[in-house]
Amino acid sequence: MATPVERINEIRSRRFEFPPPGPNTVGRLAEVSPEGCVVHLERDSAPRLLWYGEDIVRFKLPAGTRVIYPKPTVPGIPDRKAAIRYAIAHPEEMEPLEALLRPGMRVTICIDDISLPLPKFRRPDIRQEMLEILLELLAAHGVEDFHIVIVTTYHRRMEPHEIIWQVGRRIFDAYYPHRLYNMDADGPGNMVEIGTTELGEKVRLFRRIAESDLVIYCNVNLVPMDGGSKSLGVGAADYAGLKANHTPATIQACNSYFDHRQSPLTASADRINAVIDRTLKVFHIESAVNNAMFDPRLAFFVKNEDRWNAYDRACFETVRAALARLPRPLKRKLLFSIPSCYETTAVYAGETHAVHEKILAYCYAQYCVPVQGQSDVMLVGVPFIMPYNVNSILNPILVHCLVLGYIFNMYRYMPLVKRNGVLIMTHPLYADFDPRHHPSYIEFFYRLLAETKDPFELEQKYEAEFAADPDYRRIFRFGHGYHGVHPFFMWYWGQNGRHHLGKVIVVGAEDPRAAERLGWETAATLEEALEMAQSHVGRTPTISHLKVPPIQMADVLGEPESV
Repeated sequence: MATPVERINEIRSRRFEFPPPGPNTVGRLAEVSPEGCVVHLERDSAPRLLWYGEDIVRFKLPAGTRVIYPKPTVPGIPDRKAAIRYAIAHPEEMEPLEALLRPGMRVTICIDDISLPLPKFRRPDIRQEMLEILLELLAAHGVEDFHIVIVTTYHRRMEPHEIIWQVGRRIFDAYYPHRLYNMDADGPGNMVEIGTTELGEKVRLFRRIAESDLVIYCNVNLVPMDGGSKSLGVGAADYAGLKANHTPATIQACNSYFDHRQSPLTASADRINAVIDRTLKVFHIESAVNNAMFDPRLAFFVKNEDRWNAYDRACFETVRAALARLPRPLKRKLLFSIPSCYETTAVYAGETHAVHEKILAYCYAQYCVPVQGQSDVMLVGVPFIMPYNVNSILNPILVHCLVLGYIFNMYRYMPLVKRNGVLIMTHPLYADFDPRHHPSYIEFFYRLLAETKDPFELEQKYEAEFAADPDYRRIFRFGHGYHGVHPFFMWYWGQNGRHHLGKVIVVGAEDPRAAERLGWETAATLEEALEMAQSHVGRTPTISHLKVPPIQMADVLGEPESV
């Protein structure tokens, strides 16, 4: 019999070919062409749009700059509910869900929290539709003992209005808060250790999940790091469980944690999931989405600026001017209120890895743009949103995580920027914090980073203190704050980017002291930043501008280089 690792490798070695469009997938329609996505600018090329926090700006970029645009949007499935029903009736390497249900059994349905998608779905959220179908099935098979758990691990608790948006008013009114609730990973007796991996990693799960006859996980796979083994093995863990992979050593060893074949983070989650699969019956429902972050009427956000028409230019100026006039808190409130236009491209159900590999194929088909070779400089515009600031402030620690963690890692094969190269970002970088959502971030930023930026030293000296702090734990459990240890994980999340790069420059930072505390430099203008980059590189640098958002990834081909 194959070991769990051998079985995962066998699944990953299978060549996936997109089928014809079917009830649960768009199939071959996902294979959109990257033609025209990579553009090399001329002297007379138009200025490029970049995000600058809650604002948008335009910059004239040097001739020769390589701009990487997102792929065309994959069309969505016409009937999402029919797709869900088909997937659970025709699962991957498991019995149909109906065959697993029986009266008197204990079922737990797990759903992702507010950290994805970004921005939120238009209503109805696909998780609402999944729940409506599942609750019908449970009732039809006499299953009365069921809970719906929002799997938050050490993220903040979702607020009632946020849960209503995600699951719908009818489900919320029927089950909240007794059978629909946020997971509490720090509550007395709430966690169970079900085993350890061959490397000694502790496998810890929320008790309700661990003691269920059947666990059904409803997932939205926004990026390739989501879903699969990570759903339960990380999402339903506590501090002792997260210590298996939420470390600077694990992140530093990742060659992109968006490339699951080169990620020790994924490998750790796979080992943990093997223990879960030996212990529990888990039925995964996973979905992939396209890249339609913006309303199609606002195509200027993703369109090559040289192809803007009069309507695009008018839309840009209208949006830019409107945002510029608003105070920042109002801008933030407005931007978070606007839902995405994402559509679902595939739904699969069944065994964790068999499902996840197929969903990943749809993610990579939508996101990955092939590019040849690395650049001396990577340029990105940093938006207002990331997984851990929904309806809140993008504080400096989260900017660090978004840029050196998420955006830097949006590649396969090798980084877009050469080793010891330069990353230039546009962001106001204000030292503002939300004490309600991010209380421990304030102490981490002002007290700990004043002493050291070394993640290994921070882990050794201070992590356990913040994890056990009674005030932070109380705010986490009974308020709406991220756990006291969360800023450590966000700092670690940028470790492979920080380890790879030689210099990080922020254009337009409002608080240069905040940049200094993060270990970054500042420039008043893009021209000044490029001069600083040239000084570091020792010659006129090659530049790649990765156009995000929406989410995209660069498949960087060739041989790795260093500055």
